[in-house]
Amino acid sequence: MMLFPSLFALCATAALGVALVVLYGLRRFALIRWVGPAHGLAGVSGLVLLLLALRGPARGAAYGTAGFGGMAAALLGLAILTGLVVLAVRRQRGDPMLAIGLHATLAIFGLVLLAAYASIPG
Repeated sequence: MMLFPSLFALCATAALGVALVVLYGLRRFALIRWVGPAHGLAGVSGLVLLLLALRGPARGAAYGTAGFGGMAAALLGLAILTGLVVLAVRRQRGDPMLAIGLHATLAIFGLVLLAAYASIPG
């Protein structure tokens, strides 16, 4: 029941992440101060909704994809942790590009797995 709201929240998180990249390229740092926390809050909310959705019966057992939901949650949890690393490096005035790349890679893989998991008949 909570699977599609979590997918929606995480897609919104991805859209806010793209907005962050665009704002950074445009040097709109005042807006980044507002979009960044919204991106983080949407990501944590989506992960919580996903964890609530995973409490029910596994989807896709007949197709061999029952583990996609748990793997998506693990990857998205790691993406949140690397997002915190980005924030910590940013606060120390360092260059967080490596951490941003890792953050985006983990989040995109998690989102793709979640989309595949949600598309399987329950």
